[in-house]
Amino acid sequence: MGLVRSLLFLPASNARAIEKARTLAADLVVLDLEDAVAPDSRAEARAAAVEAVRNGGFPARVAVRVNALGTRWGEADLEALADLPLDYVVAPKVEAPSIVNAYGARMKAGVRLIAMIETPRALMALPAVAGAGEPLAGLMLGINDLVRALGTGASQDREPLKPWLAATVAAARAHGLFAIDGVFNRITEHDALAAECAQGRLYGFDGKSLIHPDQIAVANVAFSPTEAEITEARSIVAAFATPEAAGKGAIRVEGAMVERLHLDQAQALLDRAAACR
Repeated sequence: MGLVRSLLFLPASNARAIEKARTLAADLVVLDLEDAVAPDSRAEARAAAVEAVRNGGFPARVAVRVNALGTRWGEADLEALADLPLDYVVAPKVEAPSIVNAYGARMKAGVRLIAMIETPRALMALPAVAGAGEPLAGLMLGINDLVRALGTGASQDREPLKPWLAATVAAARAHGLFAIDGVFNRITEHDALAAECAQGRLYGFDGKSLIHPDQIAVANVAFSPTEAEITEARSIVAAFATPEAAGKGAIRVEGAMVERLHLDQAQALLDRAAACR
């Protein structure tokens, strides 16, 4: 799937932002036709997104967040994107497998879908949505919409959302999908962003959706293996490679019992570290 540590949303109607995105280190650039664009400007934004994708020049992979099917823009968005060299389409407010199927029927072969989970109905349907199959590649939490719909109170550590953070990751893992944490709105508070990214990684998310270029470096660091993790993983791989470990299901490494499932985890972490570099 490639790295998805940092997914930067930017309004497709903002030519300056699109040009700047061609110089940024986000893993995925998401040209937004939905929430970041005023309703009266969405047709104009659609045309700008088509031109931007055709012109290329992005160091990252490129996605477009379309308007939902059933809105007055949704069908036209997908028609305009049908022949473009996109990596992903981001679909808002996905609440059922049938919605995934509807997008799949309208998308170019090879383009994958990221489903946004941002309503109570979506939370209740998480296992079914995650199991919808092709072209679904990942789940992304729409935190702002969820908070509004659930009516949760303010919380620095997202206490009311913790069950849904865990449930989203579990649903994604059950079906081989990646999981993307929601946006952090306070764009000047980088320490708080780093803390929320660390929380997201603790829960198992692969990356974070972002709304400002200054957030990219924080997310990329937070969702990359640390030097301590890399050192530990190398120790586990090296220990299982010794003649003494041959045929053993569990061995002792630096005072801890380590099983072969930990060897698999260690190798995966080293592979991720190599990709991050």
